[in-house]
Amino acid sequence: MYFPIRCFTCGAVIAHQYDEYAKKVKDGKNPAEVLEGMGVERYCCRRMFLGHVEVMDKISRYRRN
Repeated sequence: MYFPIRCFTCGAVIAHQYDEYAKKVKDGKNPAEVLEGMGVERYCCRRMFLGHVEVMDKISRYRRN
């Protein structure tokens, strides 16, 4: 689904960093190094990035018109 605006555990605002993270990982960079470079240090916030799965493209195939 959509990337959450805040971390579920600590409440830190993280959504503004997702586009940069997704672009760098898509370009082939190591996700751990990307998060370190962006300053995301808390394990709970890192989990939000690493565990996120984009399923909107898969769901939209089954949408009724």
